[in-house]
Amino acid sequence: MTRPPDGPSTLLLDMRDIQKRFAGIPALADASLSVRSGEVHALIGQNGAGKSTLIKVLTGYYRKDAGQVLFEGEPFEVHSPHQAQVNGISTIYQEINLVPLRSVTENICLGREQRRYGLLDWNAMHAEAERLLSRFAIGIDVRRPLGEFNTATQQMVAIARAIGFSARLVIMDEPTSSLDEREVGVLFSVIHQLKAEGVSVIFVSHKLDELYEVCDQVTIMRDGRTVRSAAMEEIGKLELVAAMLGRDVAAVEGHATAFGERDRAGIGDVMFSARGLGAGQAVRNVSFDLRRGEIAGFAGLLGAGRTETARLVFGADRSSAGQMTMEGAAYHPDRPADAIAAGMGFCTEDRKGEGIVPEMTVAENLTLALLPKISRNGVLDDSRQREIVERFIRELGIKCSGPNQKVRELSGGNQQKVLLARWLAMNPKLLILDEPTRGIDVGAKGEIQRLIRRLADQGLGVLMISSELEEVIEGADRIFVLRDGVSVTELEAEAANEEKVLTAMAHGTGASSEATT
Repeated sequence: MTRPPDGPSTLLLDMRDIQKRFAGIPALADASLSVRSGEVHALIGQNGAGKSTLIKVLTGYYRKDAGQVLFEGEPFEVHSPHQAQVNGISTIYQEINLVPLRSVTENICLGREQRRYGLLDWNAMHAEAERLLSRFAIGIDVRRPLGEFNTATQQMVAIARAIGFSARLVIMDEPTSSLDEREVGVLFSVIHQLKAEGVSVIFVSHKLDELYEVCDQVTIMRDGRTVRSAAMEEIGKLELVAAMLGRDVAAVEGHATAFGERDRAGIGDVMFSARGLGAGQAVRNVSFDLRRGEIAGFAGLLGAGRTETARLVFGADRSSAGQMTMEGAAYHPDRPADAIAAGMGFCTEDRKGEGIVPEMTVAENLTLALLPKISRNGVLDDSRQREIVERFIRELGIKCSGPNQKVRELSGGNQQKVLLARWLAMNPKLLILDEPTRGIDVGAKGEIQRLIRRLADQGLGVLMISSELEEVIEGADRIFVLRDGVSVTELEAEAANEEKVLTAMAHGTGASSEATT
């Protein structure tokens, strides 16, 4: 790992060789982060890289297992975020953690209330709240409940609250996720003000353009380690993305997955089409097609809008713009049941949180979506369920002691097979797979990849989202690259390589119209 060069500003924060384990599994391994006074420092990495854990160690949410933290040159260890705040470190979380039923003033001044003659000095606190918000060019009635204002305003209130603690270091976790373009500009001007006043900012964001606009230094994390620290001007976007993903910019030779070669002659006509999909800032303009028997891959960094787009397709969220068609007919799902009725299935990326029901058996999990079809008058047809479950255990090679084993007792790969079987039992036409091989061992990963290819060969349309470049490049027949909620590039399998995908992820190569056929 390279460290930032010495400069005229003093070192405010120095975290060295930080280690943290959960149930014996390392979440941080020799992670480091150094921030100078008056510096805006980007902290980036993919999901699971360790960014949030490192911040929580710093702010007292977690206790480190090993390593050293120096703040303003002194050993620093706190046991709660409030204690960190009192000692000069304020954190603004992506999920707004304020009190919506309390007034704007109460939220901004919470924990540092002003008093006069032993009573709360409301006039002074209202004036303080108005002064802090004026830095954001926001003039609102600070006496009104926070919950009456939109999310963007609430985000600004959270930032104003952090600034109000006279922090020496402000940590901003995805602060622009709820802001429009004008509000982002205002936020950046405030960051520049803080920098001029000698306040440091740790800026966590997956929007690369924002990093280059506002940050001086960058620290890149991967797999719980700090892999690089450099000046923003010294590292290009392509190099930045490659470091985040642990890839060489040059194309990788050979095959890293079990998808194998594919004869694309069996791919049929367009089955599903989306044009100009939008839903807030997460999905702004996404277009793509999916053909029968085709694996279409979504590539992009975390925050690019891949999962959010899949949720729109499946009806888990409502789209606010664009059109979709399924088998040539207009398609606008209001809920997942509409998507299922249209012949879709969706394996979520959060296998444990949104996929399996841990205390249910393999049989119960596998047939969960199928229950209405194998029940009569509310009574389950046990023999029909057993027949289906045994068939999929056999065909997918699910390793379990039997249909009645608790699904939580299975390995991650076998849990994933149960989820796949749940949707395959519905005989779908289109299957959405969000990170289908995340968190499973190499052997099970190969089995899942071969199964996905076999399903496509049998005519199933597959939309596959993966953060592993080799999985998308070697597994997909076409790749759609998303960036900041926009589909920027469509690549046919024959023309796709890591450099092209990384370039599109880093820079974008045009408008969403390029991702149409």
